[in-house]
Amino acid sequence: MPHTMTLRDVAQLTHDTHRYVFGRPANFDFKPGQAAELAICRDGWRDASRPFTFTSLPEDDELEFVIKSYPSKDGVTDELTDIEPGTVFEMDGPFGAIEDKGPGVFLAAGVGITPFIAILRHRARAGTLKGCHLIFSNTCAKDIILRDEWDGMTDLTVDHVLDQEQVDGLHHGQVDGAFLRKHLSNLDRMFYICGPQAYVDAMRDALSEMGVDSDKIVTEDGW
Repeated sequence: MPHTMTLRDVAQLTHDTHRYVFGRPANFDFKPGQAAELAICRDGWRDASRPFTFTSLPEDDELEFVIKSYPSKDGVTDELTDIEPGTVFEMDGPFGAIEDKGPGVFLAAGVGITPFIAILRHRARAGTLKGCHLIFSNTCAKDIILRDEWDGMTDLTVDHVLDQEQVDGLHHGQVDGAFLRKHLSNLDRMFYICGPQAYVDAMRDALSEMGVDSDKIVTEDGW
């Protein structure tokens, strides 16, 4: 059954990304990496639900989502940029194939970081980040979601990669097979991939060419 919940707070994270915090429905549970369908309970938007990933943890008292807006699409994410606390939403879920299956390499492009936020936060809280490596691709430095949080996580190896900007201390270019071979020495671990479909396909193909078994690669269903 769908759950009704109220928006408590909105905060801007980057120029086009916001954090949305909701009151948590009673008896609702989920796993880090999972998502839910959200719909705004107002005329014209009740039937326009969209999937978003939980970025809060299962033990938290509130539910949090990190959502990127796309003004050119004139859709739900654009509507959310002007949403006010107190707005009521309907939520259906949880669902999703991405979940923590052990330490590994997290390959994210842009907003594809969202399933990994809760997974890495959960490991950071538990002190089990050793062996985890985040390779985060973005267009420019201003696009990096939660950069300070990633860079501040003890035991998490982080490589930021920018394809349209050169910044001291960050990689410039594309993540491809050559990049992975250069920066990954241990292939006997899990690999998590999330981002645009072309990125997911390219990363999976590169890993397969490097000899990584398909059962070691975690993506959303159908990807």
